[in-house]
Amino acid sequence: MAGRQQSGTSGSSGTSGSSGGTATDAEDAAQRMLQSVVQVRTTGGSGSGFVIDDAGHVMTNHHVVDGSSAVRLVLPDGTSTDGRVVGSDEDSDIAVIEATGLTVPAADLGRSADLRIGESVIAVGSPLGLNGTVTSGIISALERTSQRSAQPLVQTDASINPGNSGGPLVGLDGRVVGVNTSIATLGYSSGNIGIGFAVPIDDAARIADDIIRG
Repeated sequence: MAGRQQSGTSGSSGTSGSSGGTATDAEDAAQRMLQSVVQVRTTGGSGSGFVIDDAGHVMTNHHVVDGSSAVRLVLPDGTSTDGRVVGSDEDSDIAVIEATGLTVPAADLGRSADLRIGESVIAVGSPLGLNGTVTSGIISALERTSQRSAQPLVQTDASINPGNSGGPLVGLDGRVVGVNTSIATLGYSSGNIGIGFAVPIDDAARIADDIIRG
């Protein structure tokens, strides 16, 4: 099973996984998730990813690693290591990387089926190459469609910019609820305008499992 998918609530302070959370909830969630997020560098650019198990598998987007068989992972402590692309799925925009001997802890996976509109979330990644960046917002809508993915997506107003792709969208309980995949730009710019999309983690985890199992 890829990732440590769980149900229920965690023992963090405040009201976890809901819009009633406090600033402390967001801080705690960010500190937990920053330990598991990496920058993914390829010859064509960079994106984000997060560790999903103790075997060194990293989830990211297909479009981040498309055309690459090998990547470089920049770890939370600033060091880097080589990674191998295990496989990817263009329709869902999900890919899996493997890094031998990776000591970065796996992120806890939540349940996107439980998401509610208005729920507070944070996005973690490396926008514009700035490692370990955290932005906050809410779940704006569910069951959205996008050119980037064949299945319904989660919409958020948490700032997502180039380089955030493949990073986690996280609930205030510190568990991943989506994989950030694209932004809406209306054709005017490539930056954030308050509308971003993420692959629901229920779908992403299932697809990652299929990729790992071959």
